[in-house]
Amino acid sequence: MIDIKEAFNKYNDEYLQFDHVENQLNQRPDICAFLLIDKLLPNARKDIITCAEHDIFYLDVDCEKLAEVATEDDILTLSRCGVHYDSESDSLAMFA
Repeated sequence: MIDIKEAFNKYNDEYLQFDHVENQLNQRPDICAFLLIDKLLPNARKDIITCAEHDIFYLDVDCEKLAEVATEDDILTLSRCGVHYDSESDSLAMFA
């Protein structure tokens, strides 16, 4: 099990480096992130975006469950796609 906050902090220098993603699930970074999240935590009955505030979209991801299934490479890919850990809300988010 990985520490989600620590893992995202570890890859700060890779944030938004989508061209470094080796196995892109889609050509668009946001869609690639959504597909990876859905692959790791399938939930066909809910939207992946739970809410938005100003220019930030918050994702409907249980960070504890993600920590149980995600690898360091998964977190690296999410970071490269523009996903970051928001410590104020203890959730994953993306800038618009």
